Amino acid sequence: MIRTVSMLPAATEIVGALGLMDQLLAVSHECDYPEEANHRPRITSCEIHGKGLPSTEIDGWVSERLRTHGTLYTLDEEQLRGLAPDLILTQRLCDVCAPAYGSVAALAETLPSRPRVLNLEPKSLGDVLRCVADVAAAMGHAEKGLDLCRTLELRIARVVERTRGRPRPTAFVMEWTQPIYNAGHWNPELVRLAGGLPALSPEGEYSIRVPWQELRATNPEVLVIACCGHVVDRTMQDIPALEALPGWHELRAVQDRRTYVADGTVYFSRPGPRLVDTLEMLACILHPGIFEEQFSARDIVRVY
Repeated sequence: MIRTVSMLPAATEIVGALGLMDQLLAVSHECDYPEEANHRPRITSCEIHGKGLPSTEIDGWVSERLRTHGTLYTLDEEQLRGLAPDLILTQRLCDVCAPAYGSVAALAETLPSRPRVLNLEPKSLGDVLRCVADVAAAMGHAEKGLDLCRTLELRIARVVERTRGRPRPTAFVMEWTQPIYNAGHWNPELVRLAGGLPALSPEGEYSIRVPWQELRATNPEVLVIACCGHVVDRTMQDIPALEALPGWHELRAVQDRRTYVADGTVYFSRPGPRLVDTLEMLACILHPGIFEEQFSARDIVRVY
């Protein structure tokens, strides 16, 4: 058995989808899926996690903390040494998503167990599938990775086939509201695969701040607000601030009632197997009537 520690929610989800939770010793403070992850020791912590701060304060704290400390997280080094893992799953794609890769790698070199540090750095859906295969192989079960990837690939192909040849509405996925950020990395690709045209979001690029006037001028047909780390009810608290923006109610997506709030914790933000669920959700949004509704109000709500 490969004794494994996950410092990344997406990695924990991959382990769960592979059926290898019995090999997982500990997880990060943000790992909450599958349910079994909530019964593992927490190896990281974050000062503002769970405090319910306003979005503007979170953005300010994150920026200042990264500037002064280079990371948002604290590692429980003593606990990690006691666990003596063979494998640590983390990433260096985004400093907001997990402890700084450099500090994790440096710490791993000092551990008596000398664990392998597997860096997961996906920027596309294909990269995510490769991460699934890499995790499975590193945990000693490569065949499980191949089986899961085949299943996910079939679901992806089904969405692409069913949207082929249909009108492609422009869509903007918002990752943060105050200030406004686009949802980068794999999300523009998901919009395209779901039969839409991603607005203000090049494929494979980092999420960046988008000026309100630029979004207003682009005037997308569909707007999906999926704030990173926020469930639907929490993101709904930010809607009044968006409504106060000049010209908000003149947006085509608002006037045509094609504006949605989605769970950015479960969908969109985590590059794991549930990104395929996100793809199916986008297909339902972009092409209503073609795909059966399969998401609850906890997953997504139409606000206009």
